[in-house]
Amino acid sequence: MARTTDRSTTRLTQRLVQLYAGLALYGASAALLVRAGLGLEPWGVLHQGLAELTGISIGVVSIIVGAVVLLLWIPLRQRPGLGTVSNVFVVGLAMDGTLAVVGDLDGFGVRIPVMVLGIVLNGVATGLYIAARFGPGPRDGLMTGLNQRTGRSIRLVRTAIEVAVVVTGFLLGGSLGAGTVLYALAIGPLAQLFLRLFALPEACGPGSAVASGDPDTPAPAAGSGPVAAPASEQAILPQ
Repeated sequence: MARTTDRSTTRLTQRLVQLYAGLALYGASAALLVRAGLGLEPWGVLHQGLAELTGISIGVVSIIVGAVVLLLWIPLRQRPGLGTVSNVFVVGLAMDGTLAVVGDLDGFGVRIPVMVLGIVLNGVATGLYIAARFGPGPRDGLMTGLNQRTGRSIRLVRTAIEVAVVVTGFLLGGSLGAGTVLYALAIGPLAQLFLRLFALPEACGPGSAVASGDPDTPAPAAGSGPVAAPASEQAILPQ
């Protein structure tokens, strides 16, 4: 019994480390895309546009938007997990922290590699935090909630949300460019690769569901999420 408890504790610790490392890396990778100045991921475009409009830092804007989106889960009857709430705060704080350390970049010879690095690290971060299985990010839950409530496909719902987010962010002054297109093309394959790499084994035996701490996250999706478990695999990319 003691040995089983020790294994459960070790596994939980590993998942927590993976969750917070992934969220912190996600914020850092988003900050690199900002410094590259060649286009952000869809929600990053919105965050940057709102930051330009309000004068608030982009990391704090990310936190505010995440909290607002999380409130939209209530009528959609979605259930947040530890990873959901942590996503709201950790990504924004890590983003502002990285921006404070990494200054403006000059020249395409530097900005292009930083853009590519940011996209790759974003894929690594996605694999880390979703494979930890502590629940989807706020924006992911919005997508799956709308999918369940409207009956529309995940693909259609996700596309509609991200188009609306990108257009709104761009009109507010967010950065739209080659990085946005490259991110859209690369993040799916990168996330799939790193989700497989960082997938953790399922707990087995009596009480394993309680030990894992996994929330109920029904999320059917096509090729846009984790591999750690069938439900996760559908889920999604953080932001």
